[in-house]
Amino acid sequence: MRNHVGRRGLAAMLLGAAGLAGAAAAAWALLPTGERPGEAEPRICAARAPGYVHITAGSFMMGQEDVYAGEGPVRRVAVEGFWIDRTEVTNADYARFVAATHYVTVAERPVDPGQFALPVDAIPSDMLKPGSAVFTAPDRPSNNYADWWEYRPGANWRKPLGPQGSDSRPDRPVVHLAYADMEAYARWRGGRLPSEAEWEYAARAGGANYTAQPSEANSWQGVFPVKDFATDGFGGIAPVGCYAPNDWGLYDMIGNVWEVTSDFYAPGHDPDRPTRNPRGPAESDAFDPANPGLPSRVMKGGSYLCAPNYCQRYRPAARTGRDAGMGASNVGFRLVYDSEKAASHAN
Repeated sequence: MRNHVGRRGLAAMLLGAAGLAGAAAAAWALLPTGERPGEAEPRICAARAPGYVHITAGSFMMGQEDVYAGEGPVRRVAVEGFWIDRTEVTNADYARFVAATHYVTVAERPVDPGQFALPVDAIPSDMLKPGSAVFTAPDRPSNNYADWWEYRPGANWRKPLGPQGSDSRPDRPVVHLAYADMEAYARWRGGRLPSEAEWEYAARAGGANYTAQPSEANSWQGVFPVKDFATDGFGGIAPVGCYAPNDWGLYDMIGNVWEVTSDFYAPGHDPDRPTRNPRGPAESDAFDPANPGLPSRVMKGGSYLCAPNYCQRYRPAARTGRDAGMGASNVGFRLVYDSEKAASHAN
């Protein structure tokens, strides 16, 4: 199950989806009123200096088979060494790029109707305006994407909640970026987006995968999508570095925002593909059931919207597809580098 959607899927939902009470309603009913947890105090987040970590070459068991179909089969793969940002790319980082290059993101540009698999007169009018997908908690339990995802004109990395919302905060991960926007930033920084194998290897930090919801990660406590009790100390996106790093010194590899990789997405790992520095399928072989006809990219690690009753993606092996042509309010990225010189120059 997923808590994001691409442009085509969102357009289709807005045309005809009706809200349905489902698993979330049942789970909420299991929490007696007197036993529902109270709101937690927000964490005090110390400022984190930018930097990078060197990941030495090695091998690991990639994938997982006991949670969701499409994350296996498990197989041993090997990756070469690389350097990786300690934190997700922040709004402050992206602002420096835009100031230097005058780059305009996809969410700020005019919308091309040709990207929809619909006649122009069938496309919801708002989706023909520049904008992006924004999560808003509904006031009742539901298992329908359209009840919590909204295409909001004017939402972009500068205004993550839309024109009437607050400005983006410098220490938060940058969101609402299409894949092209991430690649443009990577070229400017002298880095690149990681492969799925590189990302998962770094997220595991030499340890085994796990299944339980981690305490040191920004995820959803409560019944998704209605109420996040924020018992992890934060509701919504947290500043980078609020939670303890993994054993290799990397922050927020799990939770906070999804992180996009460079690999194209298809359900499951192909056991016949090379096991040294593996890459995903060719673009022509990519397939995402949520966005058929569009080559999605793999994203990893889950986000602050992942909850035990809905999206158990707060794991290194978790993976799903991301519409490359559109951003969302819970999707970001970090960079890797092929040399220390490139990493140090970028930082």
